[in-house]
Amino acid sequence: MAEKPQEKEDRERWADGLIARRAAERAVPEEPAVVEGEEAEDTGGFGGSYGSGLRTRLDALHELVGLSRTRVESEALAEAGRVLDEAAARQRLSSRHTVVALAGATGSGKSTLFNALAGVSVSETGLRRPTTSAPLALTWSEGAAGLLDRLGVPGRLRRRPLAGGAADAELQSLVLIDLPDHDSAVTAHRDQVDRALGLVDAVIWVVDPEKYADAALHERYLRPLAGHAEVTFVVLNQVDRLGTEAAELVLDDLRRLLDEDGMALGEHGEPGATVLPVSALTGEGVPELRELLARFVQERTAPERRIAADIDAAAARLRPAYVADARTGLGERSREEFAGRLAVAVGAQAAGEAAERVWRRGAIRACGSPWLRLHRWYGRLRAHGSTDPRLASPVEDELTARQRVEQAVRIVADEASHGLPAPWAQAVREAATRGAEGLPEALDELAAGLGDPAARPPRPAWWPAAVLAQALMTLLQLFGALWLVGQIVGFVEPGLLVPVLVMVGGIAGGPLIEWACESAVKGPARRYGQEAERKLAEAAAACGRARVLDPVSAELLRYREVREQYAKVAGPRPSPRIVGAGGRGGGRGRGGAPRLGATRAGARVR
Repeated sequence: MAEKPQEKEDRERWADGLIARRAAERAVPEEPAVVEGEEAEDTGGFGGSYGSGLRTRLDALHELVGLSRTRVESEALAEAGRVLDEAAARQRLSSRHTVVALAGATGSGKSTLFNALAGVSVSETGLRRPTTSAPLALTWSEGAAGLLDRLGVPGRLRRRPLAGGAADAELQSLVLIDLPDHDSAVTAHRDQVDRALGLVDAVIWVVDPEKYADAALHERYLRPLAGHAEVTFVVLNQVDRLGTEAAELVLDDLRRLLDEDGMALGEHGEPGATVLPVSALTGEGVPELRELLARFVQERTAPERRIAADIDAAAARLRPAYVADARTGLGERSREEFAGRLAVAVGAQAAGEAAERVWRRGAIRACGSPWLRLHRWYGRLRAHGSTDPRLASPVEDELTARQRVEQAVRIVADEASHGLPAPWAQAVREAATRGAEGLPEALDELAAGLGDPAARPPRPAWWPAAVLAQALMTLLQLFGALWLVGQIVGFVEPGLLVPVLVMVGGIAGGPLIEWACESAVKGPARRYGQEAERKLAEAAAACGRARVLDPVSAELLRYREVREQYAKVAGPRPSPRIVGAGGRGGGRGRGGAPRLGATRAGARVR
């Protein structure tokens, strides 16, 4: 029989591994799963039912974790990884259901309130403590089996309301979980509570007039979960045991404690936690709570709010690893100072000065008179043979250059890592240290490869003319001297004026030519020395840039990338809360006391 086009299309659409999961869900006899048309499709990232803003933050968090694995400690990234896993797991499940957990202490009336919301007794109540030993689930509609499997609620503890609940269309998307007591003496019960609180979409904390200020509740749960205020309800149960005035005082004190915990209160139209007085025994406040829950689940934004709050908490924990204390990076001044220190270490200035001296000395030697050169040669000969320690040339310590290079690298690493978070500052220092290995040897090879600029300084074109002029002055001196000798011997007619003038002209012209040449060579010698210094300094700077600055800049660039991703994860910074304006607790009457009947106003979670 030929396959129909629609059947073929359905077969191809479900041939992606979902069939096995569907079959596994249908294998649970207590709660048959239904195909959710709103389940997320695999788009290679976080998509599906999540809004674009949340998807952007989740993708940025995923990218942030990937870029930071080799830099940030795994313990710091563990919470971010958990948030990503839970967000992916929640996305694959029903998006039209909202999972709300009832949590509270022993004797707070949590199970009684659970039955009141269900409209029928489905949770065991009584004086035996603890009464609830395992999570109990109440669902108003089909399709929540995957969510309950994720919470670990066994099939035997999944219930459906029988009296009035099934007909309540406003609660069709609600999945209500009755958790064990968070202060139970049984460790397994507390573990179940802790695990479930990390998976549900919202929490209703049930407190009573005796334990509403319990330190264990505030320090272990409410304070760490203060950022989840928009998915938190705080219900003061058993108000029937209090008078009107006493109930108002207890509510006011409860709001004060929540404010000290850092939990924003959703009053006066502001988003935050809901604080509501009820009496599960008499039914007072229960209709208002059901109405709030109905509005809450109909919005279908609780999963996104919960995940967004988890991301906020993870971002707050990761903030010290990504947010710098000051402006970071390597400025142009730091780069130039590093290049200058390397130039000093490689001896660029000394090489330039030596080249300048050699050129000037060569000019004086080439253009000087023979008698002055003979005198200087004799002076150097005496100085060379002297044993005076003051005339001995100082021997440069071989480690000096290495120490200067290490100091230059250490300084630039400190400047580059200044203000960075500890993991990235350490990465920058390690990159600089790795680059410094072998840098002194590389600089030595570089200097040797360039050659000694003082070995063979170039000669200007006018040097031969100056040498010829100096030789002419010497010849004039010799000619004048021979002329005078000839007159003394009698070979030449007497006449002192002319030979004396010739001899004096040669004697005076030699030093004059030497002085002129020395003056003329100052400028070219200085430029030659500066050019030699520049070439060696630029070569050293290029070597230091390739070995040290480029790896450091790469680490700084990587930090900027993760900082941008962290900014996307953290999202826009909320405006600061103003504590004390109009009172801490809010929801007060004109006299400053909270109005018991008005606590629902503005209490809707937004």
